[in-house]
Amino acid sequence: MNKLYPLKFKPRFREKLWGGHKIKDVLQMSCDVIENCGEAWVLSGVAGDVTEVADGFLAGNELNELVEVYMDDLVGGKVYHKYKNEFPILVKFIDAADYLSIQVHPDDALAQKRGLGNGKTEMWYIISADKDSELISGFSRKVNQKTYLDHLDNKTLKEILNVEKVQAGDVYYMPAGRVHALGPGILLAEIQQTSDVTYRIYDWDRTDKNGQPRELHTDEALEAIDYNVYDDYKSQYADAKNETVEVVKGEYFTTNLLHIDKPLMKNYEELDSFVIYTCVAGHIKLVYPDGSLTIKMGECVLIPNEIKRIDLHPSMDSKLLETYIL
Repeated sequence: MNKLYPLKFKPRFREKLWGGHKIKDVLQMSCDVIENCGEAWVLSGVAGDVTEVADGFLAGNELNELVEVYMDDLVGGKVYHKYKNEFPILVKFIDAADYLSIQVHPDDALAQKRGLGNGKTEMWYIISADKDSELISGFSRKVNQKTYLDHLDNKTLKEILNVEKVQAGDVYYMPAGRVHALGPGILLAEIQQTSDVTYRIYDWDRTDKNGQPRELHTDEALEAIDYNVYDDYKSQYADAKNETVEVVKGEYFTTNLLHIDKPLMKNYEELDSFVIYTCVAGHIKLVYPDGSLTIKMGECVLIPNEIKRIDLHPSMDSKLLETYIL
């Protein structure tokens, strides 16, 4: 059997009412057939939207097929035991030219109770943000279900939500249950559980291209929402060059920032997991025992579990998100 190698996948693009042109213009992806490209799914095991390998002898194979064939060698023993033949992480780039709907995702227990598979916990890394761009994350004060519904009915929901001004490099962890929405002018990388379950709460009273309002999920969302208020909604980390900086550590994934301007060696001998590199700035050559490849901003590479050493050689000041499961 041929040896596994670092894998790139063909992106799957999604047109969105709120999408823009940065996935094409900034990330330089070929999504010309889509007028308002809101999302590029660059690594996905979601049924119906599974990404295919872009090159090498495995080109054309779907991600979940590879998990079924290579099992531990691809994803790691613990990961395979827990998730079986479904790859557990979804990686997207998102371009918000307008407000996304205010929404919430169920956790595992609620999703499984409703026959929806996994819940959806995610994180956002802000690649770029226009001046005064903002997002919504959670509540600004403690509320109960009645208060929430009163504001929803009166179309004043934003008054009780936590609004944050954002800039490049900000990270937001969005556990299942947290009400959230992206505002216009934001380009980001999203790392999340393998799930496409979203409960749309409020859509700013807009209509689609056919003049119809988009479906809302008011009742379904009620049991999913975390009504608590938290001290800090932004993930705090200290950016340090040429080191591994932890930005998110949780049950579903750990993500570190690698901000490098000189070579860096990564040793994964102690890690029983795949590794995902998502490039959010610059251009890097990845050298592994049997070859090399390059990754640039807007690309994602899956490093199989059986590859335990990667040497990173940036050609300029570059940033990678390094994601795995502990």
